[in-house]
Amino acid sequence: MAPIPSPPGEPQDSPEGYVGLDAERAERLARERGWSTVRPLPPGAVITMEYRAGRLNFEVDDGRVVRAWKG
Repeated sequence: MAPIPSPPGEPQDSPEGYVGLDAERAERLARERGWSTVRPLPPGAVITMEYRAGRLNFEVDDGRVVRAWKG
């Protein structure tokens, strides 16, 4: 029988550390730290609520990250 695949891991990184950073710098830093997907979003964007391991979401206002969360 084939082994059951394990979901991709997430970096041991705190999303709160990106708040206040320039959006481009935050995205570059997140990718360097191992996040497979980085999703910048405008304030109030309508998004689906599915959780994806390895994804980091940024709410970006005026070029700065104002909120960050996993999934």
